Amino acid sequence: MRVPLLDLNGQLAPIRAEILAEITRVMDSSMYIMGPDVAKFEENVAAYCQSPRGIGVSSGTDALLCALMGLGIGPGDKVLTSSYSFFATMGSVLRLGATPVFADIDPRTFNISPAKMRELLSQGDKSIKAVIPVHLYGQCAAMDEIMAIAAEYDLPVVEDAAQAIGACFPVAEAGGVRWQRAGSFGAVGCFSFFPSKNLGGMGDGGMMTVQDEVLAEQLDVIRVHGGKPKYYHGVLGGNFRLDAIQAAILDVKLRYLPDWHKGRRRNAQIYEALFQKTGLVEKGLVALPQAVYRALADDPVNGADYHIYNQFVIRVQDRDALRDYLLQHEVGAEIYYPVPLHRQECLVKTGWQGPALPETDKAAAETLALPIFPELSKDMLEFVVAQILEFYQGRGML
Repeated sequence: MRVPLLDLNGQLAPIRAEILAEITRVMDSSMYIMGPDVAKFEENVAAYCQSPRGIGVSSGTDALLCALMGLGIGPGDKVLTSSYSFFATMGSVLRLGATPVFADIDPRTFNISPAKMRELLSQGDKSIKAVIPVHLYGQCAAMDEIMAIAAEYDLPVVEDAAQAIGACFPVAEAGGVRWQRAGSFGAVGCFSFFPSKNLGGMGDGGMMTVQDEVLAEQLDVIRVHGGKPKYYHGVLGGNFRLDAIQAAILDVKLRYLPDWHKGRRRNAQIYEALFQKTGLVEKGLVALPQAVYRALADDPVNGADYHIYNQFVIRVQDRDALRDYLLQHEVGAEIYYPVPLHRQECLVKTGWQGPALPETDKAAAETLALPIFPELSKDMLEFVVAQILEFYQGRGML
């Protein structure tokens, strides 16, 4: 049996006619850059993400870059973030001449540790000008603590929600919790529509969700070369525009996103049940991802989006050998991320120095992503787990 890490054909088949109709309509309109399709998609994403404004951009990377530009981040500034993330989290900082400062992660969630954030900020470095928490793998960072710490030090928060559109954090209130979406906490939320994301385009695309209207207007100008009106440039911007055809495709897909999230949670539940039967978890050979907010949800599959499983990431022994074994047996598996940002050559060769990040290094050495997309059958999930079991049995470890 072949089980790919991701197969978009299964997602596309039921909505192919809808998407083709939208592509044709945009093509016939001859309005390919910005325009009404982008505006409509921006409104729909903003509403979904519980935010006043949505600003479509060319990629998730450009969303981060544009957001930091709007906040005035530049040479001499530092930005506090996580080293266990995709390169864009750090790259957007470096491109502006600023310097990343890394706090270690919470080993349960792989997200930035609020305690480590506070530890760094308490050292009194006034050059830290912003915080970028990453909602990794589809689960929100601890936004209540993060926002409180950022407010204490008067720092704007830019949420890297590239993997987390729709993910919710439980905000405590009288009588229970209120589920608040990623991208609605900080000054700006940054999303990616890379094809592999839960909401993926047929090409690149991104979005910023913005809470403050003044900042939203600034970002709206920055994404079009800083020109307002056209040909009059009061600030330096970039070419960060979202294509209309991507906006139209994504707007179709947005309607199906809640069900796709449920499908991923359903598969996560199946994985958990299957792994518990193998003895791999009990023996400490496999550690399953921890959905730390699930206990607060009314229904683990159909309730709140406490986790959207952009990736299903396990910790394992002999990680690299297991990955090779799975690939040889036609099971898709990927390592996110084998080299954390603080160890990337482009940063190290600048002479950058920072505190040790033991949990980040440990995660980079132990984690492996398994197929989790909604269209997987139970037979396919069983096959994946069976191959992992056979790997450890073959090595005499079980």
